[in-house]
Amino acid sequence: MEGQNQNMKILCLHGFRTSGKFLQKQISKWDPSLFLHHFQMDFPDGLFSAGGKSDIEGIFPPPYFEWFQFNKEFTEYTNLEECISHLCQYITHNGPFHGLLGFSQGATLGALLLGYKAQGKVLKEHPPFKMFVSISGSKFREPSICEVAYKDKINVKSVHFIGAKDWLKLPSEDLATSFHDPLIIRHPQGHTVPRLDEVSTEQLRKWIANIVFDNKDSISKGEEHDEQETRKVDTPNEMQNNIIDDDNNNNQINALESATTEEEIPKEMQNKIIINNNNQINASEFAGKEHKVVIQDKSINTQIDASQDAL
Repeated sequence: MEGQNQNMKILCLHGFRTSGKFLQKQISKWDPSLFLHHFQMDFPDGLFSAGGKSDIEGIFPPPYFEWFQFNKEFTEYTNLEECISHLCQYITHNGPFHGLLGFSQGATLGALLLGYKAQGKVLKEHPPFKMFVSISGSKFREPSICEVAYKDKINVKSVHFIGAKDWLKLPSEDLATSFHDPLIIRHPQGHTVPRLDEVSTEQLRKWIANIVFDNKDSISKGEEHDEQETRKVDTPNEMQNNIIDDDNNNNQINALESATTEEEIPKEMQNKIIINNNNQINASEFAGKEHKVVIQDKSINTQIDASQDAL
């Protein structure tokens, strides 16, 4: 993490009855140049200790946590409001955060926070989130929640990982429809943080590069604005109009030059699959980036992949 991007933080929310460290292990399957080289990744534990057996017992060490509790039909929730309040305090105290990433229960919760924020229900003083990574996420099903959180399409750049064998495949597709222009990356695996093939890795790399590029551009514009304001303060009043006129002329010249040079929802919930054709970006600095080879503990990661289909 270098330069301005060291301030770009992502809050990462783990799945049901696992932990922040376990999600960190899951994400380590991915090329570190995708996220770890551009963002600060924060992996907190859920608010509550696991209230039952964890499916990763014997594979990954305890303790295990959960964000909230729910009934079998995923229509009734216990401690959800307390969880939301806890996360809002955490975000306010440790942020600001550039985006959210979540797996299963964590992704479902992350999408809820984004929807609530968009409707002015939570985090009113926090800057807008710029990105959301959903891995096997889904919607809440309680009507009073849905009427607020998913009332309008959420205008946050999002990528949704959907597994062909995931028992939350259809709910994950349904969640993607709640976002404006989502990117969907499909994989042949089940309910897990997937290993990414070359094509999926490049899709994700371009998506991230676009976000990083936009962040740099907004920072640059902010610095330019601050510089202009400083010039106005330090320059006599009779000369400020000339400076402003010069800026306008430069903008016209630049424009002219540019113009002349070229977690648990029944499967009966179905929705249309979103196809995203808007994956191109103007961040060429990432196109030729060398990929680092990451040596993984294959035996542990293989066990983790197998265990997740039961989560």
